[in-house]
Amino acid sequence: MSLIEAVVAIGMATIALSAIASMTISFYRTHRYTIEQSFAINSARKGVERMVADIRETTFSDDGSFPIELMDAHELIFFSDIDRDDRIERVRFSLEDAVVFRGQAESTGDPLAYPADDDTIQQVSDNVRNEEYGQALFRYYDEAGNEILDYNEVMDVRFVTVQVVVNINPERLPQDYTLQSSATLRNLRYRDL
Repeated sequence: MSLIEAVVAIGMATIALSAIASMTISFYRTHRYTIEQSFAINSARKGVERMVADIRETTFSDDGSFPIELMDAHELIFFSDIDRDDRIERVRFSLEDAVVFRGQAESTGDPLAYPADDDTIQQVSDNVRNEEYGQALFRYYDEAGNEILDYNEVMDVRFVTVQVVVNINPERLPQDYTLQSSATLRNLRYRDL
């Protein structure tokens, strides 16, 4: 191979590699938003699955309190053995500034009681637009399937729906993605309280 052939081969390889790199960068720039949105949707899906699984296991607390401590359109506090250690935790799901958080607290002391604040707080999902759009994160239903609108009626709750609206940038396409699931409170399903 002569020097001219080697220079031509190196030049063609450089041009080919530059074209491939340019196309890859262009692809990621063009589809970055779509990729970010798909990650946000996947995060929300996992969050909804986790919320529903925890809510299904709602039960009476270690100190004998009713299974639901507080219910609201964007917050739910209940008791459940979410870590399977035979001790009931107080669990709080709340939507704050487009982020859903999960707080949990273990009962302590003698007699058993729950601390005022959560022991641990984890982010469940982000880019949640429910508050911004005036849509409830949680909806509550009684045994007959009627929606409970008075959030003081915690003893009537038997069924909870979770709806998460996700969009990393509402000003841009694709539009909102809504995930919805529901949970029957298994330990309260047939109880006459």
